Amino acid sequence: MAIEACRYFAHQAWVQGAWAKDVLLEVDASGHWSRVTCDAAQDCARDAVHLAGPLLPGVVNAHSHAFQRAIAGLTEQRAPHGQDNFWSWRERMYAVAQRITPEQLEAIATMLYTELLAGGYTQVCEFHYLHNAGARAPQASALEMSMALVQAAQRSGIGLTLLPTLYMRSGFGADRLRPDQQRFASTPDSIARLVQDVQAATRGMAHVNLGVALHSLRAVTPQALSELAAFADAQGLPIHIHIAEQPQEVQDCIAHTGQRPIEWLLLHTQLHARWNLVHATHATQAELDGVRASGASIVICPSTEANLGDGVFDYGGYCAQGGSWSVGSDSHISRAWNEELRLLEYGQRLTRGQRNVAAQSGASTSSAANMLQALLRSAQTSTARPLGGLQEGQRADCVVLDTTSPALCGLPHAHVLDAHVFSSPGSAPLAVCVGGQWRSHSSQGSVLQDYARTLAHVFS
Repeated sequence: MAIEACRYFAHQAWVQGAWAKDVLLEVDASGHWSRVTCDAAQDCARDAVHLAGPLLPGVVNAHSHAFQRAIAGLTEQRAPHGQDNFWSWRERMYAVAQRITPEQLEAIATMLYTELLAGGYTQVCEFHYLHNAGARAPQASALEMSMALVQAAQRSGIGLTLLPTLYMRSGFGADRLRPDQQRFASTPDSIARLVQDVQAATRGMAHVNLGVALHSLRAVTPQALSELAAFADAQGLPIHIHIAEQPQEVQDCIAHTGQRPIEWLLLHTQLHARWNLVHATHATQAELDGVRASGASIVICPSTEANLGDGVFDYGGYCAQGGSWSVGSDSHISRAWNEELRLLEYGQRLTRGQRNVAAQSGASTSSAANMLQALLRSAQTSTARPLGGLQEGQRADCVVLDTTSPALCGLPHAHVLDAHVFSSPGSAPLAVCVGGQWRSHSSQGSVLQDYARTLAHVFS
């Protein structure tokens, strides 16, 4: 969709890994940056729109389960029986997954995507496995469930990389799904058809593209993994997979294959720069070295991993060798990227007994700067879209910060990003732009009302 070419002027903008001053940014008719000029003369910017605060690039949320937004805050009381852990949380999540209709999924996702925009995300990778009919949605089809997410993205204005997800069995050694997992059932052929159907249905829609996901090694067969990966490679699609999130998953993989999950993946697949390994919390240094060498990226989800008791990813060891990584909000306990980065860094500080761990691995002495640059470098890996920041040829996504907020007020310019990440509570952006178009939050009230009504029906 063509847009009107525009020019913007920011007194402070994040360009090529550092704050630049007096930056003139020009957007072409396709919604991409056509020129970014630092230290621009004031007279050159006379006809440009002057932005009201520092300018940051938009950030990719590389891992989302939109329907799980509906249970944020509802799983914080101990399980009635046994140990409360990831697996007990999963039972509660399944119960809600069975109930959601396409209309309800759209309302929940619209609320979530509106929040993600307000949190500075401009693209979301939706790891989507609610394909089939559910208890409250007996007629729901895979295409309807997928298009509910597409419509939510279009309504909110966020970019969407939809990842129809292969889910075939209940665990290593099983040959089928459990009864409460039948809604997720799929095959390589059904996922390939769904990708093609959604591509046809979204042709001409702005900022929507497709990839594929493999739920996990425990949920797919080796042959099916190879078949779907081959389909994705032929189409040039990004590939995402949950892996090594829980110690039990690692133990089960060793028991059934003789290898750890990432070890198995490295030996039996050709990982490359369109692969995204979600979590990888329980990985050895040798496995992380193999991922780094392959060009694949790891998707870290700090708020969800903390909420579920998953453990702490070896960020320092992985990044010291230049490993690629992105961030996701997963179950949406948090919906802002600066909160995810804060928790990521604090987890490292708590386990290592050091400060500014991220500052040890990167060009900057700032932890926040190194983490933000890592997100921008990995954006194309997770989305197959040019989302690498404020530079020519990249999509014109950006966020205007509010320096009148308590978190940022009165700070020296050089520390605005540091405070945006580490001063809590963070500041909400003044404005968010996706593909050269500013997204209005004027409809957020009606979105919230629709969301509240939807939850009342889901939990009735």
